Amino acid sequence: MIDLEFNAVSKRYRISQEDASTAAVKTGGAAGGQALLRRLKRLRRRKQEFWALRDVSFGVERGEALGIIGHNGAGKSTILKLLSGITTPTTGEITINGRLAALIEVGSGFHPDLTGRENVFLNGSILGMRRREIAEKLESIIDFAGVRDFIDVPVKRYSSGMYVRLGFSIAAHLDPDILLLDEVLAVGDAGFQEKCLRRLGELERAGKTIIFISHDLSAVERLCDRVLLVQQGRIIADGSPRQVIAEYRQSGVNFVASTPPAIHGGTISKRAEITSLKFFDEGGREAATLSTGECLTVRVECQANDRIADAVINVLFYDGAGKLDCHFTSLATAERLELKSGRHVYEFHCPVLGLLPGTYYVDATIERASDPEVVDWQYRCALLQVNGSKPLRGGSYMPHQFRPVVNAPVMNKEIVEV
Repeated sequence: MIDLEFNAVSKRYRISQEDASTAAVKTGGAAGGQALLRRLKRLRRRKQEFWALRDVSFGVERGEALGIIGHNGAGKSTILKLLSGITTPTTGEITINGRLAALIEVGSGFHPDLTGRENVFLNGSILGMRRREIAEKLESIIDFAGVRDFIDVPVKRYSSGMYVRLGFSIAAHLDPDILLLDEVLAVGDAGFQEKCLRRLGELERAGKTIIFISHDLSAVERLCDRVLLVQQGRIIADGSPRQVIAEYRQSGVNFVASTPPAIHGGTISKRAEITSLKFFDEGGREAATLSTGECLTVRVECQANDRIADAVINVLFYDGAGKLDCHFTSLATAERLELKSGRHVYEFHCPVLGLLPGTYYVDATIERASDPEVVDWQYRCALLQVNGSKPLRGGSYMPHQFRPVVNAPVMNKEIVEV
């Protein structure tokens, strides 16, 4: 039986673009004149169509766990918003059979001045649970979150880890027919994430349908029966987790130009643009997958449209939760970098890759050393998969050697009697 189905679904947004003539109006007279100018500018803005999804069709059977992966801007969030009812499709039809619960932001709806116990009832109600159901599951929710000693303390005094653990614990005790998850496993420490995965496995074995949208490929491979790969608003792969994830990782070799989302604010001058970013292994072969401890070379190609006397080139590596793990920068060298009009190619050479096993999303930027100007910012433009080849513990890898010391001198210690 099909629990959820997309049938030729497309979603169009209209994006306002400021007319060049109105963009030039930056200053004016009195406050009333300024307000009038702003209203006139809004009226004169041109609308541009943007298709976030184009003709997307798929079905999810009852009891199936479906993963949806893809680069930032591929259309995953639009699918999530359509499923959760935040927005409606422009064309096509969505069919949902059963009660759907969307777990999008862990802890959303918590009131900081209420205790953990009170927030369990508040948040559980927001997520669709009845008061009697919450009361029956209260002890289990507290034990799962591991916050029993603080359950009657206002959550504003909780650590961030305690806060998200309690939020996920409430959601983990929902009893919907279809559970929609968006990056919710990036909470707590490794032990709690493992507990979360076990709980989701229990829900799947109980016959619940799960839609899991995430950048954490290892969690997707472990949890899901089937995976969709979304690219530029279309489904380009549909199959087993291992097969589709391998295709996604291979796509990381290709540079995908992408500007940062609007939440980052600021303007980008585009006086120079990054046109390519590639990874190479020790043998000089282009690669999307390397292992911890191996040699990595990152090649950045850019096109300068203007002279930039004090340019800085950066490559930044983010984990699946969006945390910055590593930063390569041209400022590490003593030489000043001058970009003249034309094509330029630069390389960062890392003899020992210290990133731990996982999937890393890469940003590349051109900035100025003496000015806050951002010249170009390619957001999540490439993907690097790091495999484990060494016995590792902790949060980072430190290159080291081990050897026996022969005929080591004995250090004499003075014994001072008091």
